[in-house]
Amino acid sequence: MEAGTHAPRDFHALRGLLLDETARLPKRLRQAADFVASHPDEVALGTVAEVATHAGVQPSTLVRLAQSFGYGGYSEMQLVFRARLKERWPDYQKRLEALKGAEAEAGLHLGGVADAAIASVTRLRTTFDPAQLERAADLLAQADTVYLIGARRVFPVVSYLVYAFAKMSVRCQLIDQIGQMGAEQIACARATDAVLAVSFTPYTPSTVDLAAAAARAGVPVLAITDSAFSPLVARASLWLEVAEADYGAFRSLSATMVLAMTLAIAVGERHKAPPPSA
Repeated sequence: MEAGTHAPRDFHALRGLLLDETARLPKRLRQAADFVASHPDEVALGTVAEVATHAGVQPSTLVRLAQSFGYGGYSEMQLVFRARLKERWPDYQKRLEALKGAEAEAGLHLGGVADAAIASVTRLRTTFDPAQLERAADLLAQADTVYLIGARRVFPVVSYLVYAFAKMSVRCQLIDQIGQMGAEQIACARATDAVLAVSFTPYTPSTVDLAAAAARAGVPVLAITDSAFSPLVARASLWLEVAEADYGAFRSLSATMVLAMTLAIAVGERHKAPPPSA
């Protein structure tokens, strides 16, 4: 297929083409096609090298796959997946419009929001890694100061942690970015401190940039995010995954708050415990 001639410009058309044509592709291209069709979020967020690693193929295979469907290269095909990701989380006015078909009773909305919260917390409870959680608590407890980064939707999460840590005498600093001074605030962090950064799809650029700056300075970074392809993962010493369900594209924060409270309690206990004897 000649590049750019019949390349699908929306995800549904591309996915349909992938499903229709996969059986006719050579083995490695078929393997790559199966992966990209089944993992659209990862394709949208990952580099060609990262996606190739997870798909078990060479980056050049992904390039050839894109070209076989009429794209100039992998990056052009990736734009289709990124557009799909943006459509999943429309602006708030569009989210409200999408709910107009439902009965406009607050009680029904409460049920939908509650169901999303329950689903999120249940998923966290059944999928979390206890050992990883212990390592995260140790990382924060051993820090001289915990720097907390989170903006927009997740700002309440880091705000709560500042409150909880302060009540337990855990030294912490909220990177609030007032006056666009986030870079200067995080520059105070040292290798004996730790950074906790929270961000979910589509990821707040300033959070990613500040976490990256801390990592470059040798500061351990703990990330709370929603995918192995999150840009925070590459900057983090350790990361915890939280996948939130949504109601009409209004995403829950329930599982994230449960995780934040758990970390606060675990870190507080470690601060309270006497140091081991020599």
